Amino acid sequence: MTSKHSALPTSKKWGKLSSITLSLLMAGLSSAAYANNSQELRICASNEAPFSQTDGQGFENRIAVAIAEAMERKPVFIYSERPGIYLVRDYLDQNLCDVVMGLDQGDPRVLTTNPYYRTSYVIVTRKDKNITLKDWNDDNLAKLTNIAVPLNSPPVEMLKAIGKYENNMNYMYSLIDFKQPRNQYVRVDPARMINDVVQNKADAALAFGSEVARYVKTSSVPLDMAILPPDTVPDHNNQTIGFVYSESMAVRKDDTALLEALNQALPKAQTKINEILQDEGIPLLELDS
Repeated sequence: MTSKHSALPTSKKWGKLSSITLSLLMAGLSSAAYANNSQELRICASNEAPFSQTDGQGFENRIAVAIAEAMERKPVFIYSERPGIYLVRDYLDQNLCDVVMGLDQGDPRVLTTNPYYRTSYVIVTRKDKNITLKDWNDDNLAKLTNIAVPLNSPPVEMLKAIGKYENNMNYMYSLIDFKQPRNQYVRVDPARMINDVVQNKADAALAFGSEVARYVKTSSVPLDMAILPPDTVPDHNNQTIGFVYSESMAVRKDDTALLEALNQALPKAQTKINEILQDEGIPLLELDS
């Protein structure tokens, strides 16, 4: 999802306008311009492999193109230089683009389409280690010392619940070069997580299936990738941790027309979407009916 597209500059001639008036005016201009060009589908994107890449090789890039083709529109990628978690606030909500790919269904910040795939967090290990994980009381958990995991993710909460978080902290923070994550977003590189498993620097990686599937598939060392078992160890709030998510496209809360158009296009594009996901190697679960 991406092309370098910065926010519209503020010229000195706007100096006497209040910031609220200016924001409304710019949003109105952006909406009007797009209303006159409904032959385009403006896709918010960031350069974060494997999801989206400026060279178009991200699997979400390819899915967005398939959707645009089903709508008979031209896909136009609007790329942010910031991480993808800021796309809704800084790009979609500012009318700089109109669709965000790969948000969890029901995300409260937006309107989400019907989901186009469903997958889970997974455990990735070297095949020659023959590590399986039937449940969260499995004896194989004792074999896992260094565990690669994205920060602030459901697997992190699970590691805390089963008492394996504190001992793993030094290794986990080494994945982000010991940067201080407080008050800022720090992404753990999925390629690095899998490479650490390959090189025996980590015993396992716990990550979202679509985030690491590409690197598991192309690994020079045979790897196992299995869906994480459901949580049977309630956390301190007596709630279970979810690992399975349905992924959707998102539009602004007032853009019901585009939401409907995307939902109408999805069935036409779903076969192509499935081919893209399968080619990526993502473990797919059945979509809720």
